[in-house]
Amino acid sequence: MAEFSMASMTDVIFLLLIFFMVTSTFVFPTGIEVNLPQSHEQSALKPSTRVYIAANDSIFAATADEEPQPMTLQALPVFLKLAQEQDTTGFIALYADEEVRYGRIVEVLNAGARQNAKMILATKPVNTNALP
Repeated sequence: MAEFSMASMTDVIFLLLIFFMVTSTFVFPTGIEVNLPQSHEQSALKPSTRVYIAANDSIFAATADEEPQPMTLQALPVFLKLAQEQDTTGFIALYADEEVRYGRIVEVLNAGARQNAKMILATKPVNTNALP
């Protein structure tokens, strides 16, 4: 009776394992790191339209479950107008990194105000354990 050799099968399995381990390190996260400022006041409202300002002053925007896309300040009013038509809540969340200069936040809020958009500045809750 002939025997089946598993040596070549294990070689293939190990090569596949090494391939997937190496290629998994090439996957980059698509999230934008934004360190939100802290606030005592929190809202239960979670708008589906989001505008992000990263620490390097770059602007990103997204609606619903889409990935944030890079956006210029000049293109933002058009995006906000289209987002208002699609979003049923009528609000737009602004996620600005705590390192962003105040003037940049005002520029984005002004772009929203020109489109009559109701923008909410997102914050993270204050850590009450750290308070004296």
